[in-house]
Amino acid sequence: PLRTGLCLAGSKDGSIQEVNVSPCPTQPCLLHKGTSYSINVTFASKIESQGSKAKVYGEMMHVDIPFPIPEPDGCKSGIQCPIQKGHSYSYLNKLPVKSEYPSIKLIVKWELVDDQDQMLFCWKIPVQITS
Repeated sequence: PLRTGLCLAGSKDGSIQEVNVSPCPTQPCLLHKGTSYSINVTFASKIESQGSKAKVYGEMMHVDIPFPIPEPDGCKSGIQCPIQKGHSYSYLNKLPVKSEYPSIKLIVKWELVDDQDQMLFCWKIPVQITS
């Protein structure tokens, strides 16, 4: 698995066990326009929550630009809700790279928050968008 960075805010309500982005054999991940990438995060929850919601950003020069994903609902992304304390979950999603995106280097920041808007997980990975 790739070495992904944890976000500074950390994960108050959960802890990450593994992050997989595929296909991405080396860092920064080369993200080809018009392609979708698979995201798989295994995490353990420290709390109970009815739901979960993903927020994805592209971080450039310390500015977070929202990155739209087709399915922000964590309960429709492999997580069995309600989330239970002490359980491990496998979160699965897709990161679509649109053809109109600029060819740039940036950091993808992926957060999953619970009902209280607290962090279940947060990780970052450097990427290079390319045609």
